[in-house]
Amino acid sequence: MKIVIQRVKKSAVIVSGEVVGQIGQGILILLAIAKDDGFDDIEYLVSKLIDLRIFEDSEGKMNASIVDVKGKFLVVSQFTLLADCKKGRRPSFDKAADPKKAEELYEAFVEALRKKGCKVETGVFRAMMDVSLINDGPVTFVLDSK
Repeated sequence: MKIVIQRVKKSAVIVSGEVVGQIGQGILILLAIAKDDGFDDIEYLVSKLIDLRIFEDSEGKMNASIVDVKGKFLVVSQFTLLADCKKGRRPSFDKAADPKKAEELYEAFVEALRKKGCKVETGVFRAMMDVSLINDGPVTFVLDSK
């Protein structure tokens, strides 16, 4: 699994003109699921996300986790993170999991965050989405479960 995480002041997902998920302070997660990903990848990334100290403490240092600031997650599926653009001009998505497996693991990822007591909003799997955000910092990281 590959994720891009962005510390946000606020973020929202709109599908067909309707807001389907939105958060205030928290983390926007763009989640890509590869063919060889499984539940171990979810466990690794969720434990990393819960304790990752990317929010500022009272001294302005990145020393607080999402739990410390009582932030929320907004999780959006984005298979294009797995694109291979080395050959030709059209990206290859051969590394991406098939939609059935990807949706199962996407849902399991969201549920794993919720089981840790996190507030989680989502986009709509396989939908065309408009994603808006105000990146706080900007602070952006890429994590890979491999």
